[in-house]
Amino acid sequence: MKINFLKKYLCFTTILASLISCNSNKEAEFVAYFGGEIINPNNPYVLFCKDNEVIDSIKLDNNNRFFIKFDSLAPGLYSFKHEPEYQYVFFDKNDSIMVRVNSRDFDNSVAFCGRGDLKNNFLMDLFLKNEKDRNNMFDVFGYDLNTFTQTIDASNKKIQTFYTNKKNEIKWSDEFDVIAKAAVDFNYYSKKELYPMIHKIRTGNDVYETIPTDFYSFRKNIDFNSETLSSYSPFVMYLSHMLNNMGGINYHNHFTEADLALKTNINKLNIADTLIKNEKLKNVILNNIAFTYLLEDQNMVYNQEFLKTYHKFSTDKSHKNEISKIGNAIQSLKVGNTLPEVELVDNTGKIVSSNTIINKNTVIFFWTSRAKSHLEAVHKKIVILKKQYTDYHFIGINLNDSQEQWKKILSTYRFNNVTELHAPNFEDIKYKWAINKIHRTIILDKNGKIKNAFTNIFDSQFEENLK
Repeated sequence: MKINFLKKYLCFTTILASLISCNSNKEAEFVAYFGGEIINPNNPYVLFCKDNEVIDSIKLDNNNRFFIKFDSLAPGLYSFKHEPEYQYVFFDKNDSIMVRVNSRDFDNSVAFCGRGDLKNNFLMDLFLKNEKDRNNMFDVFGYDLNTFTQTIDASNKKIQTFYTNKKNEIKWSDEFDVIAKAAVDFNYYSKKELYPMIHKIRTGNDVYETIPTDFYSFRKNIDFNSETLSSYSPFVMYLSHMLNNMGGINYHNHFTEADLALKTNINKLNIADTLIKNEKLKNVILNNIAFTYLLEDQNMVYNQEFLKTYHKFSTDKSHKNEISKIGNAIQSLKVGNTLPEVELVDNTGKIVSSNTIINKNTVIFFWTSRAKSHLEAVHKKIVILKKQYTDYHFIGINLNDSQEQWKKILSTYRFNNVTELHAPNFEDIKYKWAINKIHRTIILDKNGKIKNAFTNIFDSQFEENLK
């Protein structure tokens, strides 16, 4: 695939090279080019971003291609987004990078060419290797500590060899090496942080207090205030896993589940505030903790107590406002309230208000083509529930897919006797209904009022809500 891609863009990159050579030496020190092609685009734009902030919105042409010249682009890590997907791209001085992506298989289809392509293709190869490794890890977390350690050490040795060979071959810059090494190391470190929690889930055995202290000795070599890595997902994810591990409360059997969730998450906020001095990075981590807690625990009193601590530590006003929006949304989703109005689209393309279709016993569930197993499983579950609970109306809401993709899936699967709707504005439904994952299910009573806005159709106790 990548060979075909390089051939396809050979002429284009030759033109790019000539463009660069026409610049004066002074200008060439700052100039960078970025472009490419999106196959099966979801929308007409590619967003070019730095530290999660959009630098430029690049419109696709009639051939679904895009191109932009930057007269001054600081070397470093950037990202490009074609909603809802994104990937990273690293620019050294004078790089001119092209990318080809198929939105229907985004990560697996990303291929770079041009000046700077080798290091970026390495980063993508490493990302896919780490993804495959993570997908094969669930059973490994069930192993005893020695076997687990031997298994992940063997896997890490292969990744380290791959990294070393490519570093010697490509001879990339020291600045890029910080990113490359982080992608290798933090995948490995995350496994160690996750082990106690997932091992307990897999086996029922609590090994927190039996793990030797040197198991986490690598922590002392981590720069918890790295500006370079502050928005790099392997690092940010590692910090989240580490805080989940470090934030656990001893003697947890002494607390109710709600008490434990509150104490654990406030503990994580305190640890993050103590450990991370870099203001930007700290705010990112605090924000992640807050999102996770607020969307998992709907105890309204405890939410307010949690938010007091969060606001004490967070200095990022924009993120703080975002967390406040989620907090306010959760408050509005109390039992007995009316579900906030959102605009949806039916299978004829007509825009409908959620208020006009929800006025009786209703189960609202969510799905996306990007989670095919869930898509199929949730609809099979709905078929069973419809036969048992005939007085309920079942509504499936598609998230993240384009309207075209959604209609194609409907024609392929032909879901019968279920009202299927599409959410054209994910941000709107995300904040009004506090949606951050497709496993959420909302139940409304015979008057269309909220009965339970935070349940899961696959929960063993789910049907108790329907009685």
